[in-house]
Amino acid sequence: MSEDVQGEDVQGVVMARHARVRVAGGMYHVCARGDNRGLLFCHEGDVKQFLGLLEEAKDRYRLRLYAYCLMPNHYHLLVGTPAGNISQCMKWLNGSYGIWFNKRHDRTGHVFGERFKAILIEDGGWLLEASVYVHMNCVATEDLGLGKTERAAQRSGVSRPPTPEAIELRLKRLREFRHSSYRGYAGYEKVLEWLASDVLLRRVGKADEDASSRYRAMVEDRIRQGVNEPAGLNLKWGLVLGGERFARKVRKQLKIGRETRGKRELKRWIGFEEVVRVVERFKHVAWDAFRD
Repeated sequence: MSEDVQGEDVQGVVMARHARVRVAGGMYHVCARGDNRGLLFCHEGDVKQFLGLLEEAKDRYRLRLYAYCLMPNHYHLLVGTPAGNISQCMKWLNGSYGIWFNKRHDRTGHVFGERFKAILIEDGGWLLEASVYVHMNCVATEDLGLGKTERAAQRSGVSRPPTPEAIELRLKRLREFRHSSYRGYAGYEKVLEWLASDVLLRRVGKADEDASSRYRAMVEDRIRQGVNEPAGLNLKWGLVLGGERFARKVRKQLKIGRETRGKRELKRWIGFEEVVRVVERFKHVAWDAFRD
C-alpha cells in the first residue's frame, strides 16, 4: 500500500459498521470467533472446507492471502484487498462456511459470534510482525502457560522467563501445528500455492530457502525468549497496526469520511410519502383520519 491511505470513495477511506476501515490496496489482520466461543473446526474436514473456501475467496474477491491460523473456536488471517472489499469478502466467507458447517454437523443457529474484526496494517515491517503474531497464536494457550493472565503479564513486562521445558513444549506445538501457514513459511513443508508467501519472505531476505530459515529462526527465537506477542506492535484506536504517522493519517481520513457522509445525509430530500409513513407509525392512526 502506498504512503497515502487510498480507499473506495473520494475521501480515501470508507467506514463500515463498528468503525471498520475499508481501503483499496489495504492489508489486514482479520479475526473471527465462534458464537459463544463455540467450536468452528471440529474435524480435519472442517479445516479442509474452510481453506477451500478461502482459496475460492481469493479468486472471487481478488484477495491476496498472506498467512492464516485456524484455532478450534476462532481464526486469524492476514489478507490484502486490492479492490478494497474486505467486508464483502468476509461476509461471503463466513456465511458460506456457516451454512456448510450447520449442514455438516446437523445443527442450526449462528456459527460465528460478533462480527469479524479487521485491523488495517501499515506496509513494511508491520506485516511481518503481524505474521509472527498470527503464527504464534497456536502456542497462546492455557495448557502451555500462555493464557490471558500470562500474556497480560508479558505485555506489562512482569512475566517470568519460560523454563526450558516450557520452551520445548511451545516449539513442539508451533512446529507440529498443521492448521496454520507457519510450517510452509518455516520450510517444514511446501507452502500452499495460493498464499502470497513471497511478500513476507522478501521482508527477511530473498524469497528462497534461506528466507525460510531466517523466518523460522526469527519466530522460534521469540519462543525461546518468552516473547509471545511481537515487540513494537502499536494498535491505535482499535483500527490500525502501524507507526504514529500512519495511524494519525488514517484517523484523520476517518474523521473526514464521517463529516462528508453526514453532509450527504443532511442533503437527502424527504418525500411526502415518507412523512406520511412516519406520522402513521408514530400516531398509530391512518393519515386519512386526521389530515384535515
